[in-house]
Amino acid sequence: MQFPRLFLVRQHFPDHRIPDVAAEVQRQLHNSGFAARLKPGARVAIGVGSRGIANMATITRAAAQYWISQGMHPFVFPAMGSHGAATAEGQADVLAHYGIIEQTIGCPVRSSLDVVPLGKTPQGIQTYMDRNAYESDGVLLAGRVKWHTDFNGKIESGLFKMIAIGLGKFAGAQHYHTYAYKLGLENTVRAIGRTVLESGKILGGLAILEDANHNTAKLEAVPAEGMEQREEELLALAKSWMGHIPMDLDLLIVDEIGKNVSGAGMDTKVVNRSVLGDYNPWPDAPRIERIFVRDLSDLTYNSAVGIGMADITTDRLVNRIDWASTRVNSLTASTPSAIRTPIHFPTDRECLEAIAPTVGKFDIREVTIGWIRNSLELSQFAMSENLRPSIERNPMLEIVSPEREIEFDAAGNLVPLDGAPAHEHAVPALVSSHV
Repeated sequence: MQFPRLFLVRQHFPDHRIPDVAAEVQRQLHNSGFAARLKPGARVAIGVGSRGIANMATITRAAAQYWISQGMHPFVFPAMGSHGAATAEGQADVLAHYGIIEQTIGCPVRSSLDVVPLGKTPQGIQTYMDRNAYESDGVLLAGRVKWHTDFNGKIESGLFKMIAIGLGKFAGAQHYHTYAYKLGLENTVRAIGRTVLESGKILGGLAILEDANHNTAKLEAVPAEGMEQREEELLALAKSWMGHIPMDLDLLIVDEIGKNVSGAGMDTKVVNRSVLGDYNPWPDAPRIERIFVRDLSDLTYNSAVGIGMADITTDRLVNRIDWASTRVNSLTASTPSAIRTPIHFPTDRECLEAIAPTVGKFDIREVTIGWIRNSLELSQFAMSENLRPSIERNPMLEIVSPEREIEFDAAGNLVPLDGAPAHEHAVPALVSSHV
């Protein structure tokens, strides 16, 4: 089968990176007034989530050092619902894989699934808080503000969701998603967040925003009072920085999916899929006709949440799946369709040869192809030569290599991502070879 040739493309996003992330964390917390609300020697709980946030260990360490400098006794706890297979050990292991351990952060890490029931929302939703956090003198949540993969709203994924799903742990996450099935996740998160804030335990949050290059672009200490409105404003800013696949594609090749990449495994608003299986539900995203997912990220602990959005995958991915953790996370979120197993074949070559003819084109050389590492890293990727006119019309795009044939190795798999000019494993390294 003769596929179109590919070349490497660089997408030039604005660079909003913060030069000194640790210093900015210290500056934000110093100016927040949070420490003035506590007595010297107070125990401060720093809640950290499970996403692959850039510089998360640096941010957490800087926050811990700030509290220590103020005479406080901080500790870190996993602010996660069902991640890490919904076990205390698993959630601590998630943090450890991001470099968040006592030896590097400089304060204890305390992981538990025990929760304390708080009050009920006006809708009758019982709210919960991680027991370690509740028994502290104050809670600071460090989380990324960004769009959510399941819905559009003024508040999506961020501090309020962390207050609800993260602080509620596994017990809360199950309970809340059941309500969200009818009330909608945004309404549920807002209602729970307001009730938890009424407990007086939350000092505030350290909002983290990233630019399209996955750089830490903004850090802001947000007090509990006024958090709801400020998060709406921060989400609007984060959305304005969002990275996109720049055009419609017949076939998108994705090297890896994982919980560290997106809560849905791959960002639904990038690949234009719904966790419920809908094709192209987001009108502002490019149309993607077929998705081929090659493997799982090494940092997803073999959770395959999101594989249900793919049209085809490899046997090696399917054989890696930890079904216990995958089922727990999917069923807790009430999204069983997100883990449906697609068609799978032993090799990449077989996958491509099976899926390429399904896009309505008789000549496979006319199939438009994009090839990304994952839905988070979109500054460099491969695209097929038949997209050249569209690429050359886009001032944000630059072709950075000659056209080359797709190469398969002796085992029938696409060549690895080594040798990429921008970032190791960031884009496919294409070697000239006839297919």
